[in-house]
Amino acid sequence: MESDSPLSKKVSLWQQRADVHQQKQLINPFSDWEGASHRTKLDKDDPRYGRPVEGSMTEFRGKKAGELISGEIIELCQVIADLGRKEADDTYIIRFGDLFEAYTTISNKLVGMLMRARKQKLLDFTGEMLFQRRDDDVIIRLFRIPGVD
Repeated sequence: MESDSPLSKKVSLWQQRADVHQQKQLINPFSDWEGASHRTKLDKDDPRYGRPVEGSMTEFRGKKAGELISGEIIELCQVIADLGRKEADDTYIIRFGDLFEAYTTISNKLVGMLMRARKQKLLDFTGEMLFQRRDDDVIIRLFRIPGVD
């Protein structure tokens, strides 16, 4: 059999794919692959712990989603500044009910974005979660708009 034949090239390519798959299974913590007991133990102190493999599509999709969410948070802060009242300390305040009414036409993810913006210390409000009607009078205080400092 000729070593440069189309069939031998396909067999070689398939073997390479099988070898790569086997190596991935050996380090996959959820793998039942025989011989996977030699995989490295996960360490919670490792900076890569809980992170996707560098260069993978999962990492790419995560970064793209993060950029999209950051853009939505910037838009949210701008809406609060536009609709809210500017205070003497250069912060903006708006009632949750007023923001909710204005934001229903913009996005259905308002509360999640508010919580994420609070985690980034861009704004604050009392309570853990905001609910329509119950929390309409809760004041949301915007400290700054990202990128506008």
